[in-house]
Amino acid sequence: MVLGAPNVVRGASHAGNVAAAELVAEGLCDALASDYHYPAPARAAWRCVELGLLDEAQAWALVSERPARLLGLTDRGRLVPGQRADLVVMEPGTRRIVATLAGGQVAWMSGAVAERFVG
Repeated sequence: MVLGAPNVVRGASHAGNVAAAELVAEGLCDALASDYHYPAPARAAWRCVELGLLDEAQAWALVSERPARLLGLTDRGRLVPGQRADLVVMEPGTRRIVATLAGGQVAWMSGAVAERFVG
């Protein structure tokens, strides 16, 4: 079952459906996704950790490895040799995404991380 990451972040469904966090807690969530709010998957993963529903590895698998597996994308979703190397880089204190890499290539950078590369 694929659930909406924004639902986890908000703590409820905007349409009155079941709260996704409840289904995550019951082990019924195969993946978290969002088709309209790009920050939601990362925020939902952290929210699952904050709520004590999952540990960090389990939470991040819901927004990386598990969606890739459901879509049959066997070359991505995990950090292992031979994989595609799609990454997000976060500031530890703020959890703000400061860089993304797609297929091992820098796709976006911001703030101090970008300054280190340019400076």
